Amino acid sequence: MLRVFTTVVAVLMVGGMVLNAQTTTLLTLDDALKIALSESETVKIADKEVERTGYAKKGAYASLFPQIDLSGSYQRTLIKNDIRAMMGSDNAMTSMMKDTKIGSSNTFSLGATAAMPLVNAALWKSLKISGQSVELAVEKARGSRLNLVAQVKQAYYSAQLAKEVFNVYKDVYENAKQNYVLTELKYNAQKASELEMSTAKTSLANAIPNMYNAESNVILALWQLKAVIGMSLDEPIDVVGGLKEYSSEMIVADNAEDLSLDQNTTMRQLAIQADQLLETVKLRQLAYAPTLAIAANFTYSSVSNDPIKNLGWFPYSYAGLSLSIPIFSGGKRLNDVRQARNQYQQMQLQVQNTEKQMRILVRQKLASMETAIKAYHASQDALQSAQKAYDIAAKSYEVGRATLTQLNDAQLALTQSQLGVNQNVFNFISAKAELESVLGEDMNEVK
Repeated sequence: MLRVFTTVVAVLMVGGMVLNAQTTTLLTLDDALKIALSESETVKIADKEVERTGYAKKGAYASLFPQIDLSGSYQRTLIKNDIRAMMGSDNAMTSMMKDTKIGSSNTFSLGATAAMPLVNAALWKSLKISGQSVELAVEKARGSRLNLVAQVKQAYYSAQLAKEVFNVYKDVYENAKQNYVLTELKYNAQKASELEMSTAKTSLANAIPNMYNAESNVILALWQLKAVIGMSLDEPIDVVGGLKEYSSEMIVADNAEDLSLDQNTTMRQLAIQADQLLETVKLRQLAYAPTLAIAANFTYSSVSNDPIKNLGWFPYSYAGLSLSIPIFSGGKRLNDVRQARNQYQQMQLQVQNTEKQMRILVRQKLASMETAIKAYHASQDALQSAQKAYDIAAKSYEVGRATLTQLNDAQLALTQSQLGVNQNVFNFISAKAELESVLGEDMNEVK
């Protein structure tokens, strides 16, 4: 029976050695973040949006410059107008009517027009709103990066947790195997019962699938990390370090009221949108303002019955000012102002509600971190006690002063304590990563 178990685990270990024989990329958390920020399609899309709004802003500013257009036309007269004239004396009997065609068969025109606004307050206000659109796109791109950083951290920590769990179940298997060997020796020497022998076999058999499942979870966690950072799923990677390295960071010194939401991307986006709506109210009000523009035209035209010969070109030009004063629009402008003001008021309420929700979220993450710290210290004490109890039970079973059931109970308590310690560290760093994302601090760590 032992030979079968050993063979199965040997295959498992050999498979792991084959994977390790390939070129494995070791990633630190900073490495994973840098790869994700450079390869993520989400970030690239956000950057393209910033670029697009930049072009839109430049296009809006073009309205301040003269608009110059060239034009040309050709017109062929198909049926000319007739003029009927009376020929001869005034005597109706001796006079006769004659029809005469007027107009030219061909008309040519070439010209240029130029126009530029001189006074247009609404246009100037719309340019400011276009600039705010670029600012909003930049903040949304920053928000995409913050979300990506949080996802990478969670995936990286999950991979580290999966490795820690695998190591725990691997130790459980090693202990079960040693206990099986010891029990078999006792059984052959008639110092252990058949019940103890069967219990040892069962414990060893149960340890193998747990180790398989833990190893599978490590592979899945690494796949998830590769998917988040944009690496090929076929490329072997591994994470550096373990969860215990973060235990020194398990301190909560900040109060929820002392933490600022100035860098929170949701609040910043809402603030920009609120400013845009406020400017939109002013833009709608400026619809009552008069506008002044300048325009000029220079045209050459020619008429001829022959499309090629006898072309005579005649110039024509003008320049002038155009003043427009809004008087009456049936209440449209007034209702546009009311609508824009209503949207601005809605946004103000949304900002207030979102800030409350963010404050609650900050409190939740701080509470989760505090709970994880307390649970970690308790699980550390439990782990020390469980380790001591297992060592005593193992020695006692070796000399025949404890049963295998007592040893298995001690192993179970030790396993639960080890998993508890790792889980509590993971809970802390996970809540901390989420808090940093809410506060908008993650980007300060990634250069």
